[in-house]
Amino acid sequence: MKWQGVNELREKYLSFFESKGHTRLPSFSLVPQGDKSLLLINSGMAPLKKYFLGQAVPPNTRVTTCQKCIRTPDIERVGQTARHGTYFEMLGNFSFGDYFKIEAITWAWEFFTKVLEMPADKLYVSVFENDDEAYDMWTKQIGVAEDHMVRLGREDNFWEHGSGPCGPCSEIYFDRGPEKGCGKPDCHVGCDCDRYVEVWNLVFSQFDSDGNGHYTEMEHKNIDTGMGLERLACVMQGVDNLFEVDTVQNIMKHVCRIAGVTYNADEKTDVALRVITDHIRSTTFMIGDGVMPSNAGRGYVLRRLLRRAARYGRLIGIKKPFLYEVVETVIHENASAYPELEEKKAYIRKIVEEEEKTFAKTVDKGFDMLSGILTQLKAEGKDTVSGEDAFKLSDTYGFPIDLTEEIAAEQGVSVDRERFAALVEEQRNRAREDYHNKAGSSWAEGGLQMDAPATVFTGYSHTAEEDAKVVAIFRDGESVDTAAEGEPAVVVLDKTPFYAESGGQIGDSGSVTTPDSTFTVETTSKTENGHYLHLGAMTEGALHVGDTVSAKIDADKRSRTMRNHTAAHLLQAALRSVLGDHVHQAGQLVTDSRCRFDFSHFAAMTHEEIKQAEALVNEKILEAIPVVTQELPIAEARKLGAMALFGEKYGDVVRVVTVGDYSVEFCGGTHVDNTAKLGLFRILSESSVASGVRRIEAVTGTGVLELLDSYEQTMASAAKAMKLSNTTGLAEHCAALVADNKEKDRQIESLNQKISDAQMAAIFDNAKAVNGVKVVSAMLNGTTPQVLRKMGDTIKDMKEPVVAVLASVNGEKGNLVCACSAAARDKGAHAGKIVQRVAAVTGGKGGGKPDSAMAGIGKTYMVDEALLALDGIAAEFLKED
Repeated sequence: MKWQGVNELREKYLSFFESKGHTRLPSFSLVPQGDKSLLLINSGMAPLKKYFLGQAVPPNTRVTTCQKCIRTPDIERVGQTARHGTYFEMLGNFSFGDYFKIEAITWAWEFFTKVLEMPADKLYVSVFENDDEAYDMWTKQIGVAEDHMVRLGREDNFWEHGSGPCGPCSEIYFDRGPEKGCGKPDCHVGCDCDRYVEVWNLVFSQFDSDGNGHYTEMEHKNIDTGMGLERLACVMQGVDNLFEVDTVQNIMKHVCRIAGVTYNADEKTDVALRVITDHIRSTTFMIGDGVMPSNAGRGYVLRRLLRRAARYGRLIGIKKPFLYEVVETVIHENASAYPELEEKKAYIRKIVEEEEKTFAKTVDKGFDMLSGILTQLKAEGKDTVSGEDAFKLSDTYGFPIDLTEEIAAEQGVSVDRERFAALVEEQRNRAREDYHNKAGSSWAEGGLQMDAPATVFTGYSHTAEEDAKVVAIFRDGESVDTAAEGEPAVVVLDKTPFYAESGGQIGDSGSVTTPDSTFTVETTSKTENGHYLHLGAMTEGALHVGDTVSAKIDADKRSRTMRNHTAAHLLQAALRSVLGDHVHQAGQLVTDSRCRFDFSHFAAMTHEEIKQAEALVNEKILEAIPVVTQELPIAEARKLGAMALFGEKYGDVVRVVTVGDYSVEFCGGTHVDNTAKLGLFRILSESSVASGVRRIEAVTGTGVLELLDSYEQTMASAAKAMKLSNTTGLAEHCAALVADNKEKDRQIESLNQKISDAQMAAIFDNAKAVNGVKVVSAMLNGTTPQVLRKMGDTIKDMKEPVVAVLASVNGEKGNLVCACSAAARDKGAHAGKIVQRVAAVTGGKGGGKPDSAMAGIGKTYMVDEALLALDGIAAEFLKED
């Protein structure tokens, strides 16, 4: 067999199964669509569950894919061995009630031995111990020698996950030769050594499990196969692990060039190179599918991977941000299969670079923390960094344990590695439990089930009314024949002008009527199978399955929504023009009242940038540009430069919305046919949503007029409050009022100072000497906390040694201020500790710095007792001369 590259193997596999009547589907997004049981897609089967469960109709009963996958349960082990990785691609061929065992087995053998020309004597096959049918097919029909066959138990060769479809499986292994083995005479398939590599798993889904050990033979059996692309490449290229296959090795070589190191020269360096190489592959694809760094969910997985890669970069001497450069190679190596990465390259680079810069600041804080820990240990005469401190450095500040050990060793200090490992394991177990609790069953069912054909949407052309037929009614999740007056229900029609909520655009509302009944539609959504769900209530009469109805949308609401949706397209183009090509939509909500647009950017927009973007949109409105919507093959749409949404799944034919040569986007929403119909566009606000994501809220058309009306009403109310007959000169009057208030504030501050000075003289009349320090206390009822603080500031700046505690009660609340001059602090005085002790007498709490501190008074009637205790408390701190 000859050497073949990853990209060549992927294409050969998909083409082979296309020749067997399979429909090739592009890889689904790593972000699960409509599946809350998974954080990230982790297998080739995961995005196809809806087809296996009958929740959606597949494009063909035979499908083949190469699916992007990410698995992170053992992220800490990535890099430590050459086997573990987080990102991989899974080749698969699937049958939804079409072919079964013999076809799956025959084609697998044909692909290996004929297409890839693998030597048959190097291939071994395992079957489930009770699956005589599969065993006979392999031996009698395919001709595999019995000494190349192995029967394994349920743990190895029976695929089952909770309840739902399950069945035996058959695995194909490649013998890498005795030199890769353990040397034991009984070395065979299933041995833990590296000789026999499992390459392809054929799952025969023929039973339906209730999850309690009961299995029912399914009428329509399925095939689900999975083969790791990188693992196949290892076999075809004769290398030991995924880091040595061509595309992955090229990424690693780029890292080596930046670091000035080589692979296989030093084990510690090799670990770092493997971590960086694996993690930058994962993060590039995750960002390409719309995942943003954050502190929760899949965003946290992304951030953790990026930071882990960056910190290992530091271990091999890379002190500057560098991962964003390696993104270029990741994209180049995968561009033939995933051209969308090339389109989003600038965006992905920018996200990675910004995250690296942020992390660099965090790591610097970690260095400061470690320095503090080492200094304290030396002061205490200790020589071991605790496992807790090492774990905090790793978990909070991104410090690898190796870096902590290296820096500590330079100062003759060790690290409690055993305790550190225990804490890491505890965290890993918590993560696994959380993962499994969230995952539930991979086959969990949900949604409304019906046999009716998908709803025909006529709302692009029929924007007001459509005659239709009721094909289903649901109440409380159950299918019913009738919805009576006053009852909430879900109505499904054979065709509808109602737009179903999707792509950030809200669903239409309106009514479904017969001559004798009215069903008021509050909103519209749709199922995976394309059934439009009209959600609302019967407000008059009754509606029955089979009724012919008139479906009428709220035309005014639709028009306002369309204006805001078209404005979102113009806004994205304007933002890219003003801020740069890294801007991409990160989410949107288009309603009849406003347009909310989230986009990738890394700093708050300036006032000038906001106004510039707003002006660009209004400029396009005034140009009255035709808005053209058309359905095109996806390849043709991409040639036009149409922008796609991150993580969105597109079919072979897509809807493209074009606004002259200014904006071209994939979009299934509804739009005006000319920009002039937007009337006007106004940005209401610009704010932060998450790290690297900004949000703009804006209005168009009548929304702008309503905004101007609200401004006018606000100005009129302000003028009335200032006793002006109209709004003329309102700004000048406001400025004068602010200036007047500032002058009054200055006068109040001056009076407070005079009060403070007047009271200060009286305070020291009662001063007592404690170990050479003046200790004074005073009760100043009615004095504000601000005045107390000012008096304290005066005291702490005195040259002589002074400790003072001042109290004030205002109503039911009271405050204590303690101030200590520098000379008093030299003798041991500490304002924070003293005020804490004094406040405790009243049941209050507080504290602060050595020179000045405040506390709250608990029981106000005990203030006198607390102040009397000051002399004794101060004496405990003050050293005798």
